[in-house]
Amino acid sequence: MRFKNQVAVVTGAAKGIGRSIALALIDEGAKVVPVDVDREALRSLQVEAEKRGGQILPVVCDIEKSPDVKTMVEEVLGTFGRIDLLVNNAGIIRRGTIETVGEDDWDRVIAVNLKGTFNCCKAVVGTMKRQRSGTIVNVSSIAGKIGDITSAPGYGSSKAGSDALMKTLARQLAPSGIRVNAVAPHAIETEMSAQWSEAKRREVIAGIPLGRLGRPQDVADAVLFLASDAASFITGEILDVNGGAFMD
Repeated sequence: MRFKNQVAVVTGAAKGIGRSIALALIDEGAKVVPVDVDREALRSLQVEAEKRGGQILPVVCDIEKSPDVKTMVEEVLGTFGRIDLLVNNAGIIRRGTIETVGEDDWDRVIAVNLKGTFNCCKAVVGTMKRQRSGTIVNVSSIAGKIGDITSAPGYGSSKAGSDALMKTLARQLAPSGIRVNAVAPHAIETEMSAQWSEAKRREVIAGIPLGRLGRPQDVADAVLFLASDAASFITGEILDVNGGAFMD
């Protein structure tokens, strides 16, 4: 097991990509702390994790509020004594254009997707420095690289900001033995994509050379690779998980 007895904090873990990441880490022996605002979905995840024999500490936390994040980290350290991995997966999206998006929508997306990532990184870095080890993986998006015509401007902007933050932290934290990377998914089978019309689904798949939508497990596999010893000489990188839809 690649992560036996390691402690992994996963934000936005109750559903979709985050749930797949949390369960993949459980299967690889990690002690997982799923963080989310959805208490009921966290309970469902806990039931599934315990069926698999995993150690899990679900925490309800709003990551845009730094005092809540600090309390969450204190609870993790009080229970497990260390933090080996942080996966910043929590994120929201608001649809619209520059003409239709409201300031409140902009602020909310930036607060969760960018400030929330900052809050979580800031809260765990001291512990990782004392350990002289640790890994951070951000779940970004293709929208952070090329923009997104289907969503309000805040989403792509928040992900581009997250990518810049990741690279900054990779440089700052490397001397302390901490690696920081990101994955950039596109068109993943989630509750959101399930709402697309059949015409929209065909249109999206037509733009993907591998000819299908991604699965949450595809993203989880990429996250676990970057978090594992197999990526021990990789930091400051964005791993695309997009079926070839964008190549750089």
